[in-house]
Amino acid sequence: MKNIAITGVTGFVGQNLSNYLSDFLIHGISRKKTEQCISYEELSTENLNEFDVFVHLAGKAHDLKKTSQDQDYFEVNTELTKRLFNQFLESSCKTFIYMSSVKAAADEVQGFLDENCIPNPVTVYGKSKLDAETYILGKKMPKDKRVYILRPCMIHGPGNKGNLNVLYSFVEKGIPYPFGKYVNQRSFLSVENLCFVIKELIENKNIPSGVYHVADDETVSTNELVQIIGKTIRKSAKIINLPKFLVNVLAAVGDIIPLPINSERVQKLTENYCVSNTKIKKAIGKEFPLSAKEGIERTIKSFIQPK
Repeated sequence: MKNIAITGVTGFVGQNLSNYLSDFLIHGISRKKTEQCISYEELSTENLNEFDVFVHLAGKAHDLKKTSQDQDYFEVNTELTKRLFNQFLESSCKTFIYMSSVKAAADEVQGFLDENCIPNPVTVYGKSKLDAETYILGKKMPKDKRVYILRPCMIHGPGNKGNLNVLYSFVEKGIPYPFGKYVNQRSFLSVENLCFVIKELIENKNIPSGVYHVADDETVSTNELVQIIGKTIRKSAKIINLPKFLVNVLAAVGDIIPLPINSERVQKLTENYCVSNTKIKKAIGKEFPLSAKEGIERTIKSFIQPK
């Protein structure tokens, strides 16, 4: 039975991954020592020698409230990753999986984003992730080790909040979705599909090391997403075509006072952001467990409060 070390084990992806890898022995690593986790300070090459696989999920997520300092991102997303990767290289642990982000590649996408793009992140979050990737890829890799950098798009799943929860609130309360004029396509990633990919990387030693984008097979427009939510919770999903100039005014107001809508949220809901999963699917050679629609339906059902 393989021993798997996971940072960020108490986070959304970490909890789902721990449950998904029930056939393995899971060991958590976190900032503070607990009954289930050792701390980063306690982690050493000797500790890592006990593990077969090191999955580095921990990181500082993009701060929508913009209260974080730039250095906070680089300390967690870059410097911590460098330290952990160096320990991995010095140990006998064979596989390192780093959870990066598509934002390390691009903040705006024309067509489909694949691994051949020249990374050009704009946000400090994306830059801090790319710096960690660059460090990992710049190291000479022993022949007996495997290293994977995963760039997932927007991850969702049962219990997860975020923009899906915002859209759910619109439909559940009978509030019309006001951005019908925007025509877009977006990639999403069910947490179950992500866990499936990570398990395949752990078990299949024939998958080459490298950078892999991870997304569900199909893209979904936000208007389609609203309709899926309506069907899932059995409520009429109202979509109205609010003039774009008025949307911009409301978003600007939301940047100043707390509103469900602000400029960044409008951008995320209405932009095109399509991610290709061709490389990872070809490497795995298997179909993902869930379609994009199935994954979204599972997430939305988890929002429904029992009456």
